[in-house]
Amino acid sequence: MNRIVHTAPLPATAVDLMTRADAELLAAQFSSEAGERFVHAHLAGLRAASAVLAVRGRPTGRRAARTVWEMLTAVAPELEDWSAYFAAGAAGRRAVEAGRADAVDGARAEAVLCAAEDFLDEVRALLEAIPATGDEGGRQRLLAVQAS
Repeated sequence: MNRIVHTAPLPATAVDLMTRADAELLAAQFSSEAGERFVHAHLAGLRAASAVLAVRGRPTGRRAARTVWEMLTAVAPELEDWSAYFAAGAAGRRAVEAGRADAVDGARAEAVLCAAEDFLDEVRALLEAIPATGDEGGRQRLLAVQAS
């Protein structure tokens, strides 16, 4: 297992969310069922998107975005394509979670897993580039765990 420590300090919430994203990604990589692999990969993306929101904040106002993917597009427009991709998979994840194992085939699960791996890498690079603001007391560094 390779461990990569990034140099940008981050709020503990963002570090926790990225740790959870890594755990979901590993669960997806080791899942033998397509539906399970799909759900874990999609949740990895969701956790990573939430980490960005934890750092950049959530949009506010009367027309504030409602889903994580809408919020991500609002605060990180450079991730808009990823937001659209994962938002399109939300219904499939809900179907699998509701017990419809046939809602996702192996090819779709593998595609989402590959996308989640790439998305987490892009989120790490984005978070690495965000300068620390203020004294958050005990800010942490982002740790990535990758399966070999």
